[in-house]
Formats: sequence, C-alpha cells, structure tokens
Amino acid sequence: MDIFRTKQGAVRGFRVAPDVAAVLGVPYAAPPFGANRFREPRPAPVWAGVRECGSFGPIAPQSAELPGAPVWSPGDEDILTVNVWTPAPDGDRLPVLVWIHGGAYTFGSSAQPDFDGTVLARAGLVVVTLNHRIGFEGFGHVPADGSTAHPDNRGLLDQVAALRWVRDNIAAFGGDPDNVTVAGQSSGAASVACLMVMDRARGLFHRAVAHSPASPCYTHDIAAATTRQIAAAAGCPATPAGLTAATPQALVAAADRVVSDYRRNPASGSRHYDPSLYAPVLDGDVLPVDPLTGMAAGATRDVDLLVCHTTEEYWLLDAVGSSTKVTTDAQLDRFAEDFGLPDGLVARYRAAMPQAPVLDVYLALYGDLLFGEYSNRLAERHARAGGRAYLSRFDRRRTDPHAVVRAWHCADVPFAFGTLDDERLSFLIGGAPTTADQGLARRMVRAWADFAATGDPGWAPVGGSGTEVKVWTTDSRPGAGDRISGADRDLWTKAGFPVLRP
Repeated sequence: MDIFRTKQGAVRGFRVAPDVAAVLGVPYAAPPFGANRFREPRPAPVWAGVRECGSFGPIAPQSAELPGAPVWSPGDEDILTVNVWTPAPDGDRLPVLVWIHGGAYTFGSSAQPDFDGTVLARAGLVVVTLNHRIGFEGFGHVPADGSTAHPDNRGLLDQVAALRWVRDNIAAFGGDPDNVTVAGQSSGAASVACLMVMDRARGLFHRAVAHSPASPCYTHDIAAATTRQIAAAAGCPATPAGLTAATPQALVAAADRVVSDYRRNPASGSRHYDPSLYAPVLDGDVLPVDPLTGMAAGATRDVDLLVCHTTEEYWLLDAVGSSTKVTTDAQLDRFAEDFGLPDGLVARYRAAMPQAPVLDVYLALYGDLLFGEYSNRLAERHARAGGRAYLSRFDRRRTDPHAVVRAWHCADVPFAFGTLDDERLSFLIGGAPTTADQGLARRMVRAWADFAATGDPGWAPVGGSGTEVKVWTTDSRPGAGDRISGADRDLWTKAGFPVLRP
C-alpha cells in the first residue's frame, strides 16, 4: 500500500492500477459546521499515525441523488476533502490538475464516476478533485451583524483552501506545486473563472480549464433577496442567528420549496425557466469583480486559459426535466423579454433553424445564453487583454433507431477524463462507447495533459483579430459549430452578463 506524508499527517492510499495510486477523502480544512458554520474554512486538524484514505469523503448538504454518486447524509460533517491520483514515484514533479465539480452551486461532488483521475494520471498528471460547500452553506448570503464574520462566496473560499493544500502538499504525491492547472465544468468552470480574478487565489495556479462555464454572478441585492425567500420558506428569521439555528437539511428543503414556487409561476421572471438560487456574489471582497470585467482589464493575463462548450448544451437540462418547456412563439418572446435579450436575436435563431420546433429554438438560445456565448467572451476578452486563450467546442452526438444523444451539457466530461467505459455514464453518451468514441477520448485526454504540462493543447490560440476554434467530433467531418456566427455575433454583444435581473 502507498503511504504519503502531508503537513497534517501520513495518509495511506491504494492502487487503482499497477501504475496509479489513489488517495481519497483527505481533509484540506476543518468541518465547516458548529462554530465554523458560515465562516471561512479553518485549517484541517493534524493526526497521528497513518490515516486510511481508501474511500471518498462525505459530500456537502444537498437534495440531489445523481446516478452512481453518493447521497448526502445529515450529520456527515467532514465534507472538505480532496482526492489524489498519482502515477509518480517519490521525487517526480509532474504537472497537477485540480478539478472542481459542477452542479449549479447546489448539487454534485467529487465522487461522481466521470471524475475518476486514473486515465489522466496515466497521461502524466497528478490529478486532484475536491468537495466544497454548495447551496446555502457555500453561497447563501448571511447578513452582517457586526460581531461574527460570515463572508459571501464561502464555496470559493473552500476552493482556495484546497488550492493552498495542493501548494503545500502535492510534492509528496509527485506533483509540481509550480505547475498547477485548475479545471472545472458548468458551475465548476464558472468557479474557475472567478478564481482567476480573486486576489486570494493569485499564484496558486498557473493555467485554467473551463468547460461550459455558467454565466451568472449575483449582486448583493439579489443574494440578499434570495436569503429572505429561503429564510421565509424555512420558517426562520433572515438573520445570522436565525440562519445558524436552522439545520443544513432545513435550508436545503427550504431552497427546494423556493425553486418549486418559481417553476410553477410563469410570471416570476428569468428564474422561472431553470431556477438557480445560488451563484458567486459580487461582494467587493472575496470576489471583487465579475470575471469578464476582470479579464478585460488584464487581471488574468498571466494565466493560460482553455475554454470548451458543447454545441447543444441545454438539451440535457430539458431531457432531465430541470428546464421549463417553451413550445409556443408567445412563450419564446416572453423568455426573451424576461432575460432582456436584444431585439432581433430570437428572430435570428428562428431564421437559422427554419424547420425546428419552438422548443428546439428555445433550447439553442438558452444554451448559448448561459454557456456558449459566455464561453466565447471569456476566451476572447482574455486574449484581447494579452492572455493566451484556447477555445474549443464539443460536437459529438449519436443517433440510433430509438434515440438521439446530443452534444449536450456534461457530455464532454467523460471524454476529457477518459471514463467512457463506466456504465453509469451511458445516459450521457448514449450507451457503450464506440471505437470512434474511444479515439475522441484519447485526443481530448491528450489535449488536457499537454495543456496542463506546457500551456499548449495542440491548436492555435485565440487571436486578436479572430477566434480560432477546435471542434471535437468523432470523425473528420466539420462540426456543426455555431448557429450564430460572423457579423451576427454583434447581436449577442448587446446582451449583458450577469443574465439574471432583480
């Protein structure tokens, strides 16, 4: 068995393959409950002897039950843990990739089957995945009372604490603390973008990978209004004392009730369509500026950036029932109004998809609004401010006599991790992987490994005069790419971010 020595104590992992060791559930901070609840992460305790690290740590409070992933158990408190996969013997200094899971800042964990780091470790990386606070525990606004500090963006602060753990300990696992890439998908990718503009995270990583970054950041007013809604649903005062007295499960259940209310009310504005109650808060302290503004000002130019989004993002959210269906032209026009989309944008999508039903036009528009256009802007603004940025799109799909599996949200992750063979992921990719699928996965794994090692994934970076795009497909045909391109992008430039309005 493999023993590694961290600053807190020795840990024992296990071999997931003859050439890869895994060490799971290592605390990087103290449990964030009791006196530590709603506070900045505290240092992890030290231990004597050898800590057995053969299984994932508990996950953060949530109500979701994801296929193949553990569920939250009230009372499990040691949730701030990391997992490490390493191929390295002592003395090596391999590139490090740190992964932040997605889940709308509300659900998910590092224990999901698509995040197994074995294949990436075999490609020459030391892989770290982490759990952090989500939902109200991680991103809910707790009003100030002048006595105890309850910062906003506690989930982001947890991520910073995990990166500090990597800086201080990863050499023991054969990793190079001076060559760290932070990566994530969806809200995890948006977290990566936030970390890039946070002073607390500066110097803790050197490259960044953002797959399908979700666009919204919330103002203080939006976050405070959300807290009042959740407190009312939980039956507690919207005060530090009232919120602290409410159990984590009570706040999870209250948030679910607020989400249900939005879903049932078509007049509730932009949150009616796919209610997401939490997002990073522009608090002027932990998160001083939104990522697009910070990138445009050159705050991130020293960090290499690799961005990817799928070409049919929102079809997954429709397939799993998390998105309100829009099936009439009147509903589509109301959607555009609720999000403040510029005149002409809906008409342009209708023209680009003349035979498509209204639902498909809506899904295309919504996916580009939350993910596609935001991905483009992150890469382009980073490049224009002097940073090195790479942009890619995932356009692999599968058609059989019974169903179509699209290039939808999350579908790219098993390819980038090389975890296609896990049967629990068959829904995402449409069944057992084909030979062409395996070839695509090898190419994407190689791109991630090369980017983490050198900053070059294998195609041209975004230039000042145009956007170079790598399209991932299973064959040599061109991908579908954007429905909206060229001069028509000027319509999108009139759409602001964050997209949620009070």
